[in-house]
Amino acid sequence: MPSHRVPRVAEAIREVVSAAILFNVADPRVRGITVLRVEVTGDLRHATIFVSAMGSESEQALALRGLKHASGFLQARVANRLQTRYTPILAFKLDDSVKKSIAISRLIDEALASDRKGKPDAGPEAPAVAVAGPAADERDEDDDLGDEDEDEDEDEAIDDEPRRGG
Repeated sequence: MPSHRVPRVAEAIREVVSAAILFNVADPRVRGITVLRVEVTGDLRHATIFVSAMGSESEQALALRGLKHASGFLQARVANRLQTRYTPILAFKLDDSVKKSIAISRLIDEALASDRKGKPDAGPEAPAVAVAGPAADERDEDDDLGDEDEDEDEDEAIDDEPRRGG
């Protein structure tokens, strides 16, 4: 039976560390940090906290050093919240997935823009594509005729049924 304890502990650690970084860590190096996710080992002894940091690479490295310096304080906050036999040892890793997703999004936007420049008719003013087949008015007339025939058939079927007297 799969245990839901590890994901619950990971989520609790993420909440505690996020709030502590935002409101309680006084280190000026730890600014512009977002806790993205937490991975906890099965024995709950180690937790890797993936963070995103704003700024240049040197500012990100400085923020990561500030987090490592504040890890004892953050671990104490986690210990108060979890109240487990062992408090996980916190390790911080810089997660650049946000930066990669922004770069990919920018590439997609550039590719779409270059496609629009290459095809002048593909813009929003492009004419609508005509539907093949009979025009809508012709289809409506055909449908109306078909409905009348069906109604007559139903009337005839009702007349053919023998009537039973009471």
